[in-house]
Amino acid sequence: MKKMLLSMAALPLVIGGLSVSASADGINVLDNIKVKGEIRPRYESADTNSATTKSASAFTVRTRIGVGADLFGVHGLSTFVEGMSVNNISGKYNSTSNGQTGYDKIVDPRQARLTQAYIDYKIAAANTLLRVGRQEVNLDNQRFIGSVNWRQMIQTFDAAVAINSSVKNLTLIGAYVYGTEGIKDTPSSDLESYILHANYKVNNMLTITAYDYILATEKNTALYYGSDTYGVALTGKPTFAGAKLNYRVEYAKQKDASIDNSRTPGDFNADAYYYNLDLGANISGILAGVNYEFLSGTTGTDGKTAFATPFGTNHKFNGWADKFLSTPSGGLKDANVRLGYKAKGFGKLLAVYHTFTADKVMSAGTGTSDDLGSEFDAVYVNKIPGVKNLKGLIKYAAYSKGKVDGYVTDVDKVWFMLDYKFSTK
Repeated sequence: MKKMLLSMAALPLVIGGLSVSASADGINVLDNIKVKGEIRPRYESADTNSATTKSASAFTVRTRIGVGADLFGVHGLSTFVEGMSVNNISGKYNSTSNGQTGYDKIVDPRQARLTQAYIDYKIAAANTLLRVGRQEVNLDNQRFIGSVNWRQMIQTFDAAVAINSSVKNLTLIGAYVYGTEGIKDTPSSDLESYILHANYKVNNMLTITAYDYILATEKNTALYYGSDTYGVALTGKPTFAGAKLNYRVEYAKQKDASIDNSRTPGDFNADAYYYNLDLGANISGILAGVNYEFLSGTTGTDGKTAFATPFGTNHKFNGWADKFLSTPSGGLKDANVRLGYKAKGFGKLLAVYHTFTADKVMSAGTGTSDDLGSEFDAVYVNKIPGVKNLKGLIKYAAYSKGKVDGYVTDVDKVWFMLDYKFSTK
């Protein structure tokens, strides 16, 4: 609540420097009101083949409703407020807060939340947007900053954001993040974090992105996690011999974040690196691609840390069975290939195969190993005929065990989902 009040308190500060026109009938507080929403029912089953828990199933429904409007008749000033609820219709599963610990985890707890509440001020002459309040933030491919939209409840950030595009093909983003609401039904976390992001599109063949994410959380007023992740990514969508290509070449370094020297540093001493190489193609609807992602790790005695992505949409990466939402202490190498087909009317069918190994050897029974297993994933998405804005999804993930401790059981997951979105014009 304190963070929300801080967000909304910015309103009079913004308005104070503006000229507000009033009619004889008074000021129009809200104008040009628009409503949008979403209803997303989903069935999920999870089987970790564990000797201590039973397989789980959950039928949940996400309901989202948002209202946006212009404010006080001031040109460029607007607001958006959104609420979201997650309801459990049936099933037995461990949501992490429902007490059913005898079942496998499906992290969609029953909850309701104010997911977004922000104020926008657009300065047209400067091609600048200022936004203050609770909001979704999705940057690039969401590897480092994302809303985790796959789960029924999203992750949001309490932040002050400035976006400038006054230079042609260049977009600059700067943000101060002072809070976050995760996907679980737990109290919000205070943050003291900073986001710097620059994106320059040279042409369709090359876009250059540079970023610096200084992220920290607090515990008992002392920083216990703080990292400074900075990197560069080269992306593009060239066309070659009739094939539509896309690629990504990315490198990032992760070091300690010195945010507030007056506080006692925590026990996190970040020293890690990351790279991602990806090449994809669309040839008359046939989709193919190869990817190699590397997150460095530690032996435990080398003074290093595993590369961490605490605020990313991590379900998108390293297999949909979610075995690697957190990087193993020894790091992770993910080599994967994908093949699929996409066409109007048919929808999209995609299959992905991963092999996982650790950067550093890890404990494996009485010995050591770098074998973290493999995984096969498949998804089919299509519009539902006869119902506008309704999509259907079938998704499957099968993780095959490796030899490293903690990764020695198979995991199977299945999803069936409908997604209906609506909005007023």
